[in-house]
Amino acid sequence: MLKMLERYHNCTYGSMEIDRSTTNAEQNSYKEYMKLKAKYESLQQYQRQIFGEDLDPLSLKELEQLERQLDSTLRQIRSIRTQSMLDRLSELQVKENMWIEANKDLQNKLEQVYAENQAGQSWAAALENGCSYEQQHHHHPQSQGFFQPLDCNPDLQIGYNTVDSRQLTATTSGQNVNGLVPGWML
Repeated sequence: MLKMLERYHNCTYGSMEIDRSTTNAEQNSYKEYMKLKAKYESLQQYQRQIFGEDLDPLSLKELEQLERQLDSTLRQIRSIRTQSMLDRLSELQVKENMWIEANKDLQNKLEQVYAENQAGQSWAAALENGCSYEQQHHHHPQSQGFFQPLDCNPDLQIGYNTVDSRQLTATTSGQNVNGLVPGWML
């Protein structure tokens, strides 16, 4: 029976203690809610004042403080915006320099291709006429340095010439006159 009474006592008074702790938690939550609500309303009022609304209840001192804060915030915003614009400007200048360099490289390549095409056309024309590139363009040996223009026969034909055996015998016998070096090697 004592055990039953203890159980009854724990159940009855234990639930009261739980109810008290629940009530205290609810009261604390309500107090916290009221604090947050007051702070929210205060911030809303401050925001309206910053936007120029509800300024009537403010004193002259509060208005001056609000003006100083607005000026300070405006300076910070301008500073951040200016820095952002300067950063963007420097990025664009770097990109511009990259594009200029790429443009120069492409222009050099284009000039090389154009020069190669011109040289190829000149060589083709020289081969058709039987003259060298230098003779066709009348370059002086001094301007060419190592390369010198060759004299050529405009009637020169590239390819096989048919030679009779009589011409071959006459040529070889005439060239071996001194007996050491054939005439065509002299």
